Amino acid sequence: MLELALRAHPGARTEKVVLLPDGRLEVWVRAPALDGRANAALEAALAGALGLRKRQVRLVQGERSRQKLVEIELADRDELRRRLEPASEKGGR
Repeated sequence: MLELALRAHPGARTEKVVLLPDGRLEVWVRAPALDGRANAALEAALAGALGLRKRQVRLVQGERSRQKLVEIELADRDELRRRLEPASEKGGR
């Protein structure tokens, strides 16, 4: 199990997950930050980007904050990088 800190961007025009060069994650979701919709969308976006099931990504901390902590069922950060680098190269800032 891997715990990751990330920055969420609710209400975005497009959904994307970006691994920044310094190793931080940023996640943009269309859902507004109302009634937990953005948190659910964030879990789904991360799962989709990583090729995991939704239940393999869980928000642990930061329910009402842009700074969040999630648990992801991956072995380590190297596995995270391998799964996200192609997406980051296409949709990065």
